[in-house]
Amino acid sequence: MDSKQVINELVQKGKEACQAIEGYNQEQVDALVKAIGKVIYDNAEILAKETVDETGMGVYEDKVAKCKLKPGVIWTHLKDKKSVGIIKEEPERALLYVAKPKGVIGAITPTTNPIVTPMCNAMFAIKGRNSIIVAPHPRSKKCSTHAVELMNAELKKLGAPENLIQIIEEPSIELTQELMHAVDVVVATGGMGMVKSAYSSGKPAYGVGAGNAQVIIDKGYDYVKAAQDIIAGRKYDNGIICSGEQSIIAPAEDHAEIMKAFVENGAYYVEDEATVEKFRKGIFPNGTIDKNIVGQSVQTVAKIVGVDVPEGTKVIVLKGKGIGKEDLLCKEKMCPVMVTLTYNTFEEGVDIAKANLLYEGAGHTVTIHSDNDEHIRYAGVTLPISRLVVNQCSTSAGGSYFNGFNPTTTLGCGSWGNNSISENLTYEHLINISRIGYFNKKAKAPSYEEIWG
Repeated sequence: MDSKQVINELVQKGKEACQAIEGYNQEQVDALVKAIGKVIYDNAEILAKETVDETGMGVYEDKVAKCKLKPGVIWTHLKDKKSVGIIKEEPERALLYVAKPKGVIGAITPTTNPIVTPMCNAMFAIKGRNSIIVAPHPRSKKCSTHAVELMNAELKKLGAPENLIQIIEEPSIELTQELMHAVDVVVATGGMGMVKSAYSSGKPAYGVGAGNAQVIIDKGYDYVKAAQDIIAGRKYDNGIICSGEQSIIAPAEDHAEIMKAFVENGAYYVEDEATVEKFRKGIFPNGTIDKNIVGQSVQTVAKIVGVDVPEGTKVIVLKGKGIGKEDLLCKEKMCPVMVTLTYNTFEEGVDIAKANLLYEGAGHTVTIHSDNDEHIRYAGVTLPISRLVVNQCSTSAGGSYFNGFNPTTTLGCGSWGNNSISENLTYEHLINISRIGYFNKKAKAPSYEEIWG
């Protein structure tokens, strides 16, 4: 069969699966959603090992943690939410809201997150009584396929129809492109090229923007705690998380003290410009990131660029030579490397973060470590971002038990990042809503004076 026939067959099966669960009630739907998350949780160690072995990226222990954390956080967020039938009533407006499926969801999956992204999108899709077809990255097709097989086995135990979750087992660019044109909705998580293709597919699409999370440390904050949180976020899974910390923007007068806190907590800090240049050229040899560095350990990165780092180093911190376009190191570095820059006033620090975002990563995430709520609000109002993470690891932007962001693996970046949403993707984006508008007997038309005053 040619690509069109292959995809049409998958989509037809997906449509039949949608029809089969259209009559499911909320309890039945939630049982399926819970089963999807739980099976990934229960098989975290196996799936993490398969992912590291197949992709050659990331950290086994962190992938185990991710396969345990995300299912739990997402299910906890979803389990009490209505997504079937009448989901909300507003008597004061004489309105009822009715949730209905969108259909077959096409989910483009990155090699950097080949287990949890399909799981997350499947949970969201089925929460809305949709079916889903996963298009994995060729570099991680085996582990993604195993994850889908595990999820389907659990759905079968619950008597669910076949083909609620399907996967392209031998993925290609041609098949993925065909999928995006054939499904009802596209969710594209991954590189900007694929996201642009999703938006040009002619179908409703949700995509992500480039990551390049900036970090502002406010003067007077607990610098040791800030260093510990930032290092924990940056070293996580060898730095391949899109919301991982990229630039440390710190007060100039306390910069030495702050770097001391970083070094004491496992950072290798480099001020020498010649050594910094080795990292700059090694990470961005032609102005773009070297794919051989993505998701690699500190030791591997250092070896590639030709620098010796102390044993036990967790992250590398490089002193920058400029902001935004002035320095390649202000771009996203998908490995455990950060750049540090200084400011004299807090407003200047925010301006530095903005310049770096406009260079790469506009609309994504900034993290601030601060006890000054006025500063926190100023940053939130001023910056072109969809998320401001406060006093946490930047990776918490994807949702956690300790903040209010939708738990997800798809972080929308708004119009800044050429995305259709400026929030974290969730099940609500994968349902249609019918509004029932009654005649409101209690309402009255305002007078001319009441309208125009």
